[in-house]
Amino acid sequence: MARVIGLTGGIGSGKSTVAAMLAELGAPVVDADQVARAVVEPGTPGLAAVIERFGDGVVRADGTLDRARLGEIVFGDNDARADLNAILHPRIAFESQRRIRELADGGAPVVVYEAALIVENQLHRGFDGLIVVSVAPDRQRERVASRDGSTLEQADARIAAQLPLADKVAVADWVIDNGGTIEQTRARVAEVWAQVTGSSEPPSADSSDSGGDSR
Repeated sequence: MARVIGLTGGIGSGKSTVAAMLAELGAPVVDADQVARAVVEPGTPGLAAVIERFGDGVVRADGTLDRARLGEIVFGDNDARADLNAILHPRIAFESQRRIRELADGGAPVVVYEAALIVENQLHRGFDGLIVVSVAPDRQRERVASRDGSTLEQADARIAAQLPLADKVAVADWVIDNGGTIEQTRARVAEVWAQVTGSSEPPSADSSDSGGDSR
């Protein structure tokens, strides 16, 4: 079985950018967001279950899930959100495990699992390591506001709805500071991947890799 390394971060930290850099270095990456889309594609049992619970109004004319409409329904409704999670989470977990197993069967010694809620859901406890992408709070809120076209206050609310990034950093085996230049991030990603794959020394117990990057 392949070693599974989790990859996570806070909103606006650049997790997807780091995942793309790891893929460029040859890392097999299973993206939980892609899996979440796959399990509700037209014709899947997942989409059928969503329609059964929330009605035909959550489906566009082309048969695809209207995520914006579904989001409006579950936003602020804890029961609706719990029902949606009960439909999606087991399917996402099953398909993620299937993809990881497929990569392992194909000879991959390490698989990176990219997801936003790894720490929140305690998934990292079952992984062979955890990479956390970090960025300073001010940069994080600026990126979220710029990306979503929102105000800084709205960005703060979205950030506050997640587990604090510092809490994720606290349980990381490797931290990638994404607050500098793209070249600095790329160099740090290469360093971490070399440590993950065993081509360089892993971080020591008191290294800044486990609690933050010195850059």
